[in-house]
Amino acid sequence: METFFEINRWIHIAAGFTGFFVAPVALAVRKGGAAHRLWGRVFFWAMAVAGTTALVGAQHIHSLFLLLTAVFSLYMAGFGYRSLFLKPLAWDARVAAFDWAVAGVGLAVFLGTVAYAVFARNIPVGVFGVLGAGTAFRQLRGYANAGRWTKNQWLLNHISGFLASYIAAVSAFSVTSLHFIPFPYNFLWPTVLGVPLIRYWHQRVRVQRASLAPGSDLSGSPAPALHR
Repeated sequence: METFFEINRWIHIAAGFTGFFVAPVALAVRKGGAAHRLWGRVFFWAMAVAGTTALVGAQHIHSLFLLLTAVFSLYMAGFGYRSLFLKPLAWDARVAAFDWAVAGVGLAVFLGTVAYAVFARNIPVGVFGVLGAGTAFRQLRGYANAGRWTKNQWLLNHISGFLASYIAAVSAFSVTSLHFIPFPYNFLWPTVLGVPLIRYWHQRVRVQRASLAPGSDLSGSPAPALHR
């Protein structure tokens, strides 16, 4: 059994480092291009593997922080990836039952995380719980407003999900490996640096959208006709 957990640990390390180095590449290349799509997929699967192996490893070493960080990172990576398939919600009010279910379960899980954090007075767990619950709530509110999304809401969600997943992964690495950084700074510094980055990219998207001709998306292609 120990051999299994050792293999799991090395797979987790390999996937985590892949995600760490690939994410900046996906941000640096032209958005929407072949390279961006390639490295974005590599990042998503790296985070999926890192998160799944972290779930297994957390059970082995009895680390609640690692467990909840893995859940948060997996959820946000899934949120960012799934947003690519939700572009039609700008003109189509039909939301798949799968999306409602994932957001509903996510909200319940993260609210439970917040409750535990308050009871245990665990700040890191509480921060991830609040961020996760807020994301799931906004998802549900967005689904209720389907058919009236702005054309690029899916892109804002894509950015938020992937970057939040990356922040969570870096936070877990910092807490478990960068022992020279005292608590709570070892947990907080990725969020302090990462949240302004998310806001920067959101602002870029909004500025680009405002500068485009009506009827175009960020790639400059005509947007699909709206249907009611």
